[in-house]
Amino acid sequence: MRIGIDFGGTKIEAAALDASGAFAARIREPNPGTYDASLNLVADLVARVEAEAGPARSVGLAIPGSPSPRTGLIRNANSVYLNGRRFGEDLERALGRPVRLANDANCLALSEAADGAGAGAAGLFGVILGTGCGGGLVLDGRLVEGAHGVAAEIGHVSLPWPSVEEAPGPACWCGLHGCLETWISGTGFQRDHKETTSRDWKAQAVVEAARLGDADAAGALDRYIDRLGRALAMVVNLVDPEVFVLGGGMSNVAELYDRLPEVVARHVFSDHWEGRIVPAKWGDSSGVRGAARLWDA
Repeated sequence: MRIGIDFGGTKIEAAALDASGAFAARIREPNPGTYDASLNLVADLVARVEAEAGPARSVGLAIPGSPSPRTGLIRNANSVYLNGRRFGEDLERALGRPVRLANDANCLALSEAADGAGAGAAGLFGVILGTGCGGGLVLDGRLVEGAHGVAAEIGHVSLPWPSVEEAPGPACWCGLHGCLETWISGTGFQRDHKETTSRDWKAQAVVEAARLGDADAAGALDRYIDRLGRALAMVVNLVDPEVFVLGGGMSNVAELYDRLPEVVARHVFSDHWEGRIVPAKWGDSSGVRGAARLWDA
């Protein structure tokens, strides 16, 4: 039995996977939004899952941001109260056992490579397209985190091949301008639509309006697909994965899978491109499933 924790901005989920990869227990609670309360909730969720499913041999945690290999401190988390804290060590003390932590997008990629939409692929790149934007890379079944633990951080590189109108780009919370997170996250999609129309709509409302023939909404969706396609093409030119797996709220937009391949192929430095772009098989469960597999990886 393996326990995974998905530490989200609005909810924290704990789940136990049995040897076959099936859920043996699963509990979600709202994230209390402060460091100490969140730490206590994670410990409580682990105890409740074990009470239901039996003792677990390992605990893994998917978090926004990642622990620094040099200091062990959490950095780059948009749940900012985690930054600068020794969350892994504090959680190990609370649980009385070792814990492994990884970025939530890395956990998505690991889950989908193991038994999800990219199972069997030699190279898989996972992308979370939600409130923020993150990436994870798995090659030959192994999670690639890099020398400094920031491999595949697609959300904080610049939009590739920008137009004059797109440069330098919106300010990002990381301190730079034009990061992909400001363009291809669900939040970035909403911002772009609002700036061109003054309509403060949620992403799903914009997509639905585009499907009904609203010209402004359709234009926003066209721009989003073009920007996401350019971002994926950049990844192809760097690591050439066999499959892209998309997660997060924007991954539910069916138009992406029909229209993105043409945009990617147009920007790839090759005479052809036949990679796959697919939604995550496990949906919003990919994070917790990947976290449970961190000790296997």
